[in-house]
Order: sequence, then C-alpha cells, then structure tokens
Amino acid sequence: MSKSLIQPLKIALAQCNFHVGDIPGNTERIATAAQRAAESGAGLIVFSELAITGYPPEDLLLRPSLALRVQDALEQVARISETIAVAVGYPMWINDRLYNCAGVWNRGECIAQYCKQELPNYQVFDEKRYFSAGDQACVFELAGVQIGLTVCEDVWFDAPVTQAADAGAELMLNLNASPFHMGKQEERLQLISRHARQHEMSFLYVNQVGGQDELVFDGSSFATDRKGDCVLQLPSWNEAVAMVEYHAGRLSTVSASVPAREDDLAALYQALVLGVRDYVNKNRFPGVVLGLSGGIDSALTLAIAVDALGPERVRAVMMPFTYTSGMSKEDAALQADAMGVRYQSISIEPMYSEFMSALAADFEGLRVDTTEENLQSRCRGVLLMALSNKTGYMVLTTGNKSEMAVGYATLYGDMAGGYGALKDVYKTRVFALAEYRNTLSPVIPQRVIDRPPSAELAPDQVDEDSLPPYPVLDDILERYIEHDESAEQIIAAGHVREDVMRVVRLVDINEYKRRQAPVGVRVTRRGFGRDRRYPITNGWKAGI
Repeated sequence: MSKSLIQPLKIALAQCNFHVGDIPGNTERIATAAQRAAESGAGLIVFSELAITGYPPEDLLLRPSLALRVQDALEQVARISETIAVAVGYPMWINDRLYNCAGVWNRGECIAQYCKQELPNYQVFDEKRYFSAGDQACVFELAGVQIGLTVCEDVWFDAPVTQAADAGAELMLNLNASPFHMGKQEERLQLISRHARQHEMSFLYVNQVGGQDELVFDGSSFATDRKGDCVLQLPSWNEAVAMVEYHAGRLSTVSASVPAREDDLAALYQALVLGVRDYVNKNRFPGVVLGLSGGIDSALTLAIAVDALGPERVRAVMMPFTYTSGMSKEDAALQADAMGVRYQSISIEPMYSEFMSALAADFEGLRVDTTEENLQSRCRGVLLMALSNKTGYMVLTTGNKSEMAVGYATLYGDMAGGYGALKDVYKTRVFALAEYRNTLSPVIPQRVIDRPPSAELAPDQVDEDSLPPYPVLDDILERYIEHDESAEQIIAAGHVREDVMRVVRLVDINEYKRRQAPVGVRVTRRGFGRDRRYPITNGWKAGI
C-alpha cells in the first residue's frame, strides 16, 4: 500500500513524574495517561526510561521481588495496550542478566523489546553496577511506520542510532531519564537535531519530570522532524502529554506549539523549587522549618520553600544572638510577613550562656576562636531539630555551594537538616536568583541583597574578611570542582597564587564535612555527593 494512503499515526509524548519504587503507582499513572491519549485519538503513547520503577532505582534493582513486581506491571501494560500501543521503559532479566529495556505493547502483545546499549557510568550515573549492555538495534512496524527504539544515553553515541537507521527506522523513539543541569536542554536539542539531519529521521525525545533525592528532571520533552527542526516542545518542570502526527515521512504537531526558550535563571530557580517540592512530598513531610537569619541565603531558601509548598507548610525561625543586627531582625520579619509564613523569634543567648558556663573550666586561659562561633550555630541547629522532631516538619538547610566547598559551615549547626535547597548553587548565583525572584514579586528585602554577606557570629564580621570576593572565589571553585583544572591552570587563567592555593586546600580538607551534609538539589554539571567522590583520608597534593 502507498504510504500516502496509510492513515496518519498520532503519537502522544507522556512526560510524567514517576515515584522511584512505587511500581503500582507508576503503572496506574501510565494507565491514566494512556487512556486519555487514546480518547484523544492517539495510536501510540511513549513514556520515559524505566518508567515502571522510576529512575534511578539504584539498589532496589537488587531486591529479589523486583522481577515479579515488574512482571505484574507489564501484564497491566499489556491490558492497557488493547486500546492504544504503549512504549515504556522497565528493567528486565534475560538469560540471568539484567537489562535496561524499552518495550512496545500493542493489542495485548509485546511487539518489540530493546536493551539499552550505552550504559552511563560517570557523574551521577552508575548503570554498569546493575545492567548488562545490549548490542542489537530494534525496529518495529506500527500503522505502516518503521519505528526505532533507543534509551537515553544511546543517542549520545552514533552507533545505536546508525544501527537503527540501517535497519530501516524512519522515526526514532528515545526514552529518557535525563537529569537537569544548566544548559542541558540546548545540548539535547543540538544533539538530536544533528542525528535527525544525518539520518533523515524524525525523533521523539521523551524525558521524565520531577525530583528524586538530589537529582531533578526537567522534562522538556520534544520532537524533531527529519530536517532537525523542533516541531514540538513540552513544558519544563510540569507533567504533560502532547501529540504529534506522523504521515508519509512528515512529522507535525497536533496539540501544542514550540514555546519560547526558558531563561537560564528561570530554569535554575524552577529546578530548585521542583527539587524541594518533590523531596518533601514524596517523603511525606507535612512541611519544612528553616532558620531565617536576615541574610541572603536563608531569604532565597524561604522563597523557594514557599513557592514549592505554599506558605501554610513553611515555618521560619529567627534565632538572634548578641551579634545579630537590628537590620537582620527587621528584614527577616519583613520577608516572613510578605510571604505569609508562620514566623517566630527565639533567642539563643540563654542556651549559649549555659553551654559556656558548663565549659568554663575547660576553656579557661584559652583565647576566643571559631569554637565560640560554632557553638552559636550549634545552638540554632538544636532548636531547629527540636522543632522538626516535635512537628514532623523537615529542617531545610540554607548553605550554598561556595560555603560547602571551602568548609564555611558548621557540623551539627547550620549543616543540621534534611535537605539543602542551595547545596549546588554558588554564592554569586544566589544573588542573581534573589534578584530574579523579586522580578516575580518583591518578597526579598532589597538591602538583604545589597548588604555585604555576613554570618554575624562575631562583631562587624563579613565573609570577605577571610575569603576572596565571591566572584573570584566562585570562579576558582568552578574551575577546580567542575572542570578539574589544577591549581597551576587556575593561576595561569589570571588568579592570584595565594588565593588559589588557599581555596583548593580548603576544598580538599573539607571533604569530611561534605560527606555529612544533607542531600540537596543538583543543578550544575558536578555537584557534591554522588557526582564527586573524593577520599576523605588521602595524601594528594593539589598544586599541579
């Protein structure tokens, strides 16, 4: 039959927020989206990588009952496919090996199954710990269309795509669990556009959305025609289902147009909001509590928390001490009122005095140093954790990546908590994000943004008393942490040797603190935690 006489194939791209380990819930979400797509006239619906288990399932893949639970879910997918063909990702044991699979069901039968070939094992990924790699292309026919299957990392290499093209694929499905970092979407679009032009093949790129521990997935699913032009872009940060139509080699949109590109700061802010929202909600916390100091980090964290959860689920506590300025107290109260959260002030002076009294004999004759400063922070940590224990509200920490990098954070003090909204955000970006948030509605007092940053743990203290200016510090940190530049390379780029050697030494000796820090939203190419695994005990010298 001539291709021009074949009816158009309508395909739904389903961008869903799956919950790792909740196989019945994920399957129900698949069923609901499939039913709605079928009612809208779609003949095929495409879900994301490992949609059945959620991504990344990590060592849940080693649980003995996993295979049975996945099999039950796929039997339900088979029933769903009686009304619409379903392409979905799942783990599957084949000949005693576990594979990261994509399969297609139609009219109750599995008509195609593909095993992911390229298993990422870098940065946050460790798929080779669990999966074996496939080596065969998969192309199936549906409604007269030759359709190829690939999974996520496969399209970052030429071979799997070329295999499918050589096997006759004219339309490629790529099922993804691709976490966000700044600039990621532009990289994806350029990559897929290149493949489409090279092979004269249309592409459907379907990505999951939502937060999973430190990872956040932006969705941003899209479709390109065989010329590499983007014909459909799903929204970032939200669940969505949208449709394209494929007919006689042409791909066109049915239900949506290509939206304007999201601003980088807007994307970063939304990533932080979604990361906090899903961590709190998926772990069933009723809300969050945080220390609101009158400084910029806690101010931005409060804004993120309220935008993620609503003001009724956020509690802010000012915990002043002798060195807390009147400006800080006033600005904290102003922001709490502007954002409509429950707010209170609890002085730490009485408990600090009790600690100092108990330690007086041991401290006698010793000079005042950071011990006294850290004690202030630990008093605050104790208060917040007590409120958390009593109310069930999770403590949301407020430290940023610059501080965590150089160890300017107190163990069991400001590091105490369940999740860090700004853990992967450099201080310079904290300022930029605060300015951005105020363009949406002015909730952060301007002088919080304008005043020199200070922990206010000593008289007239500002951060730059002991650190290079933040633009200098952050450039050194980004080069050293994210790009693995040596100290000499950073110096050659124009930085002062003394600054560089001090900063990289601080980064190296504070790994023990970062290991004890709460997880937090990952938004850069290399965050602390599963991205960067340095030994605590080591004799490495960072000079070269």
